[in-house]
Amino acid sequence: MELDDVTTDAFDTAVLGADKPVLVDFWAPWCGPCKQLSPIVTGIAEEHQNALSVMKLDVDTHPDIAIRYRVLSIPTLILFSGGQPVVTLTAPRRRADILKALSSWL
Repeated sequence: MELDDVTTDAFDTAVLGADKPVLVDFWAPWCGPCKQLSPIVTGIAEEHQNALSVMKLDVDTHPDIAIRYRVLSIPTLILFSGGQPVVTLTAPRRRADILKALSSWL
Protein backbone atom coordinates (compact mmCIF):
# COMPACT_ATOMS: atom_id res chain seq x y z
CA MET A 1 0.00 0.00 0.00
CA GLU A 2 1.33 3.41 -0.97
CA LEU A 3 0.34 6.28 1.31
CA ASP A 4 -1.05 9.44 -0.27
CA ASP A 5 1.05 12.59 -0.07
CA VAL A 6 -0.97 15.58 1.06
CA THR A 7 -0.10 19.03 -0.22
CA THR A 8 -0.64 22.48 1.20
CA ASP A 9 -3.43 23.11 -1.30
CA ALA A 10 -5.24 19.88 -0.44
CA PHE A 11 -4.61 19.80 3.32
CA ASP A 12 -7.75 21.59 4.51
CA THR A 13 -10.02 19.43 2.37
CA ALA A 14 -8.23 16.07 2.63
CA VAL A 15 -7.33 16.24 6.32
CA LEU A 16 -9.41 18.83 8.15
CA GLY A 17 -12.57 18.15 6.14
CA ALA A 18 -12.31 14.36 6.17
CA ASP A 19 -15.25 12.23 7.30
CA LYS A 20 -13.04 10.00 9.43
CA PRO A 21 -9.86 10.58 11.45
CA VAL A 22 -6.68 11.23 9.45
CA LEU A 23 -3.20 10.34 10.66
CA VAL A 24 -0.60 12.61 9.05
CA ASP A 25 3.03 11.49 8.94
CA PHE A 26 5.23 14.61 8.86
CA TRP A 27 8.51 13.52 7.25
CA ALA A 28 11.33 14.46 4.86
CA PRO A 29 13.21 12.36 2.30
CA TRP A 30 16.57 12.89 4.05
CA CYS A 31 15.26 11.80 7.49
CA GLY A 32 16.59 8.38 8.52
CA PRO A 33 14.15 7.87 11.42
CA CYS A 34 11.31 8.79 9.04
CA LYS A 35 12.36 5.99 6.70
CA GLN A 36 12.47 3.55 9.62
CA LEU A 37 8.97 4.60 10.73
CA SER A 38 7.45 4.43 7.26
CA PRO A 39 6.71 0.65 7.17
CA ILE A 40 5.08 0.85 10.61
CA VAL A 41 2.82 3.70 9.50
CA THR A 42 1.99 1.90 6.25
CA GLY A 43 1.09 -1.24 8.20
CA ILE A 44 -1.22 0.73 10.49
CA ALA A 45 -2.84 2.30 7.41
CA GLU A 46 -3.49 -1.12 5.88
CA GLU A 47 -4.83 -2.71 9.07
CA HIS A 48 -7.07 0.18 10.10
CA GLN A 49 -8.18 1.59 6.75
CA ASN A 50 -11.84 1.39 7.76
CA ALA A 51 -11.26 3.49 10.89
CA LEU A 52 -8.84 6.13 9.65
CA SER A 53 -6.97 7.52 6.66
CA VAL A 54 -3.20 7.91 6.67
CA MET A 55 -1.31 10.51 4.65
CA LYS A 56 2.26 11.75 4.42
CA LEU A 57 3.35 15.39 4.38
CA ASP A 58 6.87 16.31 3.25
CA VAL A 59 7.90 19.16 5.56
CA ASP A 60 10.53 20.41 3.11
CA THR A 61 7.98 20.79 0.32
CA HIS A 62 5.12 22.03 2.54
CA PRO A 63 6.73 23.83 5.50
CA ASP A 64 3.72 26.09 6.09
CA ILE A 65 1.61 23.15 7.29
CA ALA A 66 4.42 21.94 9.56
CA ILE A 67 4.71 25.45 11.00
CA ARG A 68 0.94 25.73 11.46
CA TYR A 69 0.95 22.60 13.65
CA ARG A 70 4.26 23.37 15.38
CA VAL A 71 6.09 20.36 14.02
CA LEU A 72 9.60 21.08 15.27
CA SER A 73 11.16 17.68 14.70
CA ILE A 74 10.49 14.74 12.45
CA PRO A 75 9.13 12.19 12.29
CA THR A 76 5.97 13.50 13.89
CA LEU A 77 2.57 11.87 13.61
CA ILE A 78 -0.56 13.95 14.18
CA LEU A 79 -4.04 12.45 14.27
CA PHE A 80 -6.77 14.84 13.15
CA SER A 81 -10.40 14.21 14.02
CA GLY A 82 -13.23 16.58 13.26
CA GLY A 83 -10.74 19.04 11.76
CA GLN A 84 -8.67 19.27 14.96
CA PRO A 85 -5.36 17.72 16.00
CA VAL A 86 -6.19 15.24 18.79
CA VAL A 87 -2.98 13.21 19.15
CA THR A 88 0.61 14.24 18.47
CA LEU A 89 3.49 11.76 18.60
CA THR A 90 6.99 13.11 18.14
CA ALA A 91 9.67 10.63 17.06
CA PRO A 92 7.56 7.54 17.76
CA ARG A 93 9.57 4.34 17.48
CA ARG A 94 7.39 1.45 18.49
CA ARG A 95 4.26 0.27 16.74
CA ALA A 96 2.66 -0.64 20.08
CA ASP A 97 3.10 2.91 21.39
CA ILE A 98 1.50 4.38 18.27
CA LEU A 99 -1.45 1.99 18.42
CA LYS A 100 -1.96 2.71 22.12
CA ALA A 101 -2.07 6.46 21.44
CA LEU A 102 -4.56 5.95 18.59
CA SER A 103 -6.68 3.30 20.32
CA SER A 104 -9.68 5.57 20.95
CA TRP A 105 -10.01 6.13 17.19
CA LEU A 106 -9.37 2.60 15.92
